[in-house]
Amino acid sequence: MRKLLNSVSLLSVLIAAPIVTMSAATAEDKLEALTKSEDNWAMQGKNYSSNHYSTLTQVNADNVKNLKVAWSFSTGLLSGHEGSPIVIDGKMYVHTSFPNNTFALNLDDPTRILWQHKPKQNAAARAVACCDIVNRGLAYWPGDGKAPALIVKTLLDGHVVALNASTGEEYWKIENSDFKVGSTLTVAPHIYKDIVLIGSSGAELGVRGYMTAYDVRTGEQKWRAYATGPDSDVLIGDDFNKANPHYGQKGLGTATWEGDAWKIGGGTNWGWFAYDSGTNLVYYGSGNPAPWNETMRPGDNKWTMTIWGRDLNTGEAKFGYQKTPHDEWDYAGINFMMLSEQKDKDGKLRKLLTHPDRNGIVYTLDRTDGTLVSADKIDDTVNVFKKVDLKSGLPVRDPEYGTRMDHLAKDICPSAMGYHNQGLDSYDPNKELFFLGVNHICMDWEPFMLPYRAGQFFVGATLNMFPGPKGDRQKAEGLGQIKAYNGITGKFKWEKMERFAVWGGTAATAGNVVFYGTLDGFIKARHSDTGELLWKFKLPSGVIGHPIVYQHKGVEYLAIMYGVGGWPGVGLVFDLQDPTAGLGAVGAFKQLANYTQMGGGVMVFSLDGKGPYDDLSVGEYKAN
Repeated sequence: MRKLLNSVSLLSVLIAAPIVTMSAATAEDKLEALTKSEDNWAMQGKNYSSNHYSTLTQVNADNVKNLKVAWSFSTGLLSGHEGSPIVIDGKMYVHTSFPNNTFALNLDDPTRILWQHKPKQNAAARAVACCDIVNRGLAYWPGDGKAPALIVKTLLDGHVVALNASTGEEYWKIENSDFKVGSTLTVAPHIYKDIVLIGSSGAELGVRGYMTAYDVRTGEQKWRAYATGPDSDVLIGDDFNKANPHYGQKGLGTATWEGDAWKIGGGTNWGWFAYDSGTNLVYYGSGNPAPWNETMRPGDNKWTMTIWGRDLNTGEAKFGYQKTPHDEWDYAGINFMMLSEQKDKDGKLRKLLTHPDRNGIVYTLDRTDGTLVSADKIDDTVNVFKKVDLKSGLPVRDPEYGTRMDHLAKDICPSAMGYHNQGLDSYDPNKELFFLGVNHICMDWEPFMLPYRAGQFFVGATLNMFPGPKGDRQKAEGLGQIKAYNGITGKFKWEKMERFAVWGGTAATAGNVVFYGTLDGFIKARHSDTGELLWKFKLPSGVIGHPIVYQHKGVEYLAIMYGVGGWPGVGLVFDLQDPTAGLGAVGAFKQLANYTQMGGGVMVFSLDGKGPYDDLSVGEYKAN
C-alpha cells in the first residue's frame, strides 16, 4: 500500500476542518448513536446490524398511497446507480458510478450543491470492471479531536479516498487495488468504530480476494486478510472454527487447491458487511473461486464462498463456514449479512446472522461461533441442491445439474446471478420477518478451458439465462420475486412475482410498509403483513439500488437512487444483442430496454409531497 499525499497542505486542512474536541471513544459512540437516530441514514445498511429498518410511522400502510415527489436531484450520469445516498445531520451525500463523483446537498434547500468531488482516475479501469462500472455507496465517520468528520469512498481504479465532510476536500487517499491485474473497487466502505473496511473485486479476472482494514483518521493499513492461501495470509486464528471443527481448520487455504491455483483463485468480497460490538466481530462473505470452470481447480477451494466472522481490531478469523465447497455455478457469497436476536426452535435466545446466498439457500448462523442454525431454500424451484445437511453444513448436490466438461448442463436453478445477488434487504424485529428482493432466473451452462492472463477475463463458461419455472419463458418475464421470510420457522409469510429481478433490495418500516425499487423503473410499497401492493411511482430509469427512510424537521421522507445498469442492465447499457453476452445477462433481460432507459439521480418522496419547496422563497434568486 502506498500512502498518497493530500492535494492540499496540512494547514489548509486544519483551517477547513471544523473544530472538534471529542475523544476517540466519543467519536465511536457518536457514530453508533447516529445510526439509531431516525433523522439520519448514516450507513448503507442503516446500522451496525444492517437491518435496513426504520421505526418511523408517519408514513404507514393506511396513508402510503398519498406519497408524492418532494424533490429530486440528477447526478448527470447515465449508468448503473447501486447503493443509496446517506443522510447525516441535515445533509444528504450522493455518490455515482464511475467516475465516482460525490455531491453534498442541504436538506433545507437542495437547490445549490454544497460541494462536489469529482476525482481524476485512470479510465482504463472501465475495461476490466465486471458487470458495469457501478459503485455501492459512501461511508461516514463523525470525526474526533484528531481528524474532522469524513466521507469515505472507493474509486473504480482501486483507490480509497477520505473527504472532509464539511468541505469535500481530500483528507487522505490510498491505493488498495491494482486494476492492471483486474482488481477494481465497486464495494461501499464500511466504518465500524475507527476502522474502515474495504473489500475487493475482480474474481472473474483471477484476482485473489482480500479484506483490508484502515485507520479512518490516517488511511494507514491495520490488517489484510486473504480468502485463499497460507493461514498467515488468511489470518486464521488459533481457535478458528473451535465450535465447529468439521467446517475445517488449519492449512486448507492451500491444501484444497491444486498446486498454486489459490494465487489466482478468486474469493473477492464486494458486497455488504455487518458488525456486532458485543462480539467485536465483523461478518462478510467471500465470493466465487476463479475460474468459473470447475474442472480447472480441483478441491473444495477454501476459503472462497465463505461466511466469515473476524475480529475487527486484528482481522483474526474466529470462524469460517463455506456454503458451497468447490463452487460450479458462480454463486459468489457476497450477499448481505443481517444481525438479529431471536429465540430458536428450542426457545433459546440467540445472537443470529442471516444471509440469503446466491446459491438459493438462506442461511442462519449463531454469530458468536458460526454454528449453523438453519438453511432453507429461497424458493422451492432450487434444484442444484436437494438440501443442506445441518450437522455437516454441506449441501447435498443433485449431480444432474453439475457443470463438468464436455457437458451442456440444462435448466440449472438458480442461475449464476443467484436467487439473491447484491441487493441490501431488510428485517423487521417486531414481526421477525426478513423482506427479500429475489431473482427468479435459471440457466444453461457449457464450460470451456482457457489460460490465465493477468488483467483479462478468466471465466471459462458460456451461459444462457432465462426466467425460472414460475416465470414466463416465452415472454422473458417473471424474473423476480419479493418475499417475507421467517428465519426461525423457515416459512415464507408471503411472496409476489415481479416482471424483472428485484436487484436493489428493500427497506422496512414500523408503519407496516416495505419499500423497494424495480428494474423497470418503479418504486413500490407493499404491506409488510400481507404483501398487498399499496403504492407505486414510475421513476425516470430502472432501479438497482436500495431505498432509505429518514426524518427531517418532523417530516418522514423516502429516497431512492434510479439509474438502470449493473449486471442485469449490461445489455441495455452497452447495446448488446448476443444472448450469452454479459455473462448470460443479455438473454435473460432482453425485454428490459422495452420498459426503461438509462438515467441517474435521486428521487425523494413525502406525504402529499411536503418538502423544502413548499416555501416558494426557497431557492429563489434575490437581487440586491
